[in-house]
Amino acid sequence: MNKNSFRTSCLKRLEKASKNGVFKKDKIVLDSLYRLVNQYKSKKIMLYIPLGTEVNINPFINRLRREKKELYVPFMEGKSFRLVKYRLPLEKKQFGIKEPKDSKYYKKEQIDLAIVPVIGFDSTLRRIGFGKGMYDRFYEKEHKRIKKTVFVARYWCYSKKEITDDYDIKADRIITPQYIV
Repeated sequence: MNKNSFRTSCLKRLEKASKNGVFKKDKIVLDSLYRLVNQYKSKKIMLYIPLGTEVNINPFINRLRREKKELYVPFMEGKSFRLVKYRLPLEKKQFGIKEPKDSKYYKKEQIDLAIVPVIGFDSTLRRIGFGKGMYDRFYEKEHKRIKKTVFVARYWCYSKKEITDDYDIKADRIITPQYIV
């Protein structure tokens, strides 16, 4: 199985897993994420604005905002993105992704914890995403400023065979409702 066929297989399983018991699955992931934020004493956190099949981290974002954490999210630029401070209101942009309004506010600082959505991963703990390569291009430039990376997904989709490329980003931790690695 190659990367593309694995991605297709995982997407089908993820879509099925996103139809039933979503609230409970997401809550398991969010509770684990919150424990990790506290364990790592994370103050500056990179997040994502969730799409339909991704773990809905909106309640988690609200909780972290109440705790005055510094939150950053991707802002699309061409084939990659840059980080901007999370702030409301969000606007729907390219690929149906919601983003805050453009901001030049983010200073290139250390990110304590990056939370990245995945479709699946392989034996090297490298990410299988939607196939656009945006996170890979971002990490190529910014990986030295990110202390820890955590992958999250609603469904454990794992390949025992190495199918990713060297440029695919690697996780320090992986959290799904089924397993935590």
